Amino acid sequence: MRICTSFMWVFLVACILFAERSPAAESPPQIPQEMPVLKLSLKEAIEAALDKNPNVQLYKARIEAARGVSRTQLGALLPNLASSAKYSNLTYFRGTIGLSPVRTQPFDIADARGTLSQSLFSWSLIERWRASRAALAVSEGEAETTTNDTMATVALNYMDVLRNDEIVAARTANVELYKELVAFIKSRQSGGMATGLDAATLETQLENERQRLELAKSDVERTKLILINALGINFDLKLVLTDELKTPDEPVPTQEYAMDVALIKRPEMKAQEQRIQVSRLTLSSVKGERLPSLQAQGDYGLIGNKVDSTLSTYNVGVTLSIPIFDGGQREGRIGESRGQLLQEEIKMTLVTRQITMELREALVTLTSAKEQFRIAKDGLKAAVTQVQLARERFRLLSSNSLELSNAVFSLVRARDNIIDGLFRANASRVNLARAMGQVEELR
Repeated sequence: MRICTSFMWVFLVACILFAERSPAAESPPQIPQEMPVLKLSLKEAIEAALDKNPNVQLYKARIEAARGVSRTQLGALLPNLASSAKYSNLTYFRGTIGLSPVRTQPFDIADARGTLSQSLFSWSLIERWRASRAALAVSEGEAETTTNDTMATVALNYMDVLRNDEIVAARTANVELYKELVAFIKSRQSGGMATGLDAATLETQLENERQRLELAKSDVERTKLILINALGINFDLKLVLTDELKTPDEPVPTQEYAMDVALIKRPEMKAQEQRIQVSRLTLSSVKGERLPSLQAQGDYGLIGNKVDSTLSTYNVGVTLSIPIFDGGQREGRIGESRGQLLQEEIKMTLVTRQITMELREALVTLTSAKEQFRIAKDGLKAAVTQVQLARERFRLLSSNSLELSNAVFSLVRARDNIIDGLFRANASRVNLARAMGQVEELR
């Protein structure tokens, strides 16, 4: 019985160990979850950038900082109220009697007081507050400039992804065409109407096109990462773009109309105008230091030897400050402010010229891209006809495949040309919208 019992224990332990080590006892492998899919149109991508892009968020924070500076300057013009309470135990020196100094007996003083000060007139403080308001407008203009540039960058990245999608589609069509032609040549070769060189030539081009296809696929994923980074969203998602490259059918605006819109809507113009205003007000503020300033001050409180035995006292007065001479410091600050104003006025000329150049460049590029796309469409039609004729000529005349190979190469190049023309037209459309300050109106 002891032997049977021992055998049963050994058997149970072995079963437990086997169960622990068996695959059935192991935790099942976790199935990787699919990444969430984010579908974005061009308009949605632009709107997403306004909420998530770090540069846009940074300039929003700068606006809040400028708003805080403006509130600080305003506080110098508003009443300043403070209160204090003091309880002291002290003695006083009463002089010297004989050879010994004499002091009073210790006594208590309790003093609770409120003080009020108010600037009645200070041209310098007024102009400083106005300058801080203009500086806040500068921060807002800089934020709008960053927003406009960010929207344009996102739109261009969006177009870049669409271009690479089109390239992948074209490369795929090229691979399928080469496969079809290789099969066609080999069938002709088996009947003695084509050579091994004909087949090898097209097979080489097929492999080259396959390699270009793989590169195009990697470019799609690479440009999607660039777009996700510009949007400021999570990288762990699958991005699907719902728009396509548009055919450039819209008319190109006239240079005069585009310039009028740009001078009104470009945030750089608004920001530079406010910088000039800040410099003017700063100069006026420094000059205002020459003028007298008037300030009212007063206090009211209770004072006595004990907290429960006090009398009310007050002090009210007006202070008139008249600047006379400060060693020439004020005149130095005036010269510095005047020089800063001159610099900002010169910068306005630079900003205007930069906007003009960007606008004219965008108009020229858009016009050229539309013409390039039109030519590319005609070239694609001719290339398709060339391939059809070369294929028919090879079938009927049993000539070498050089004509057919050249025709297919022309078709491949024509497809690349039309994609390039389509992309340039759409990219030029984005650049023109940025130059005119109308990126948010892109569709």
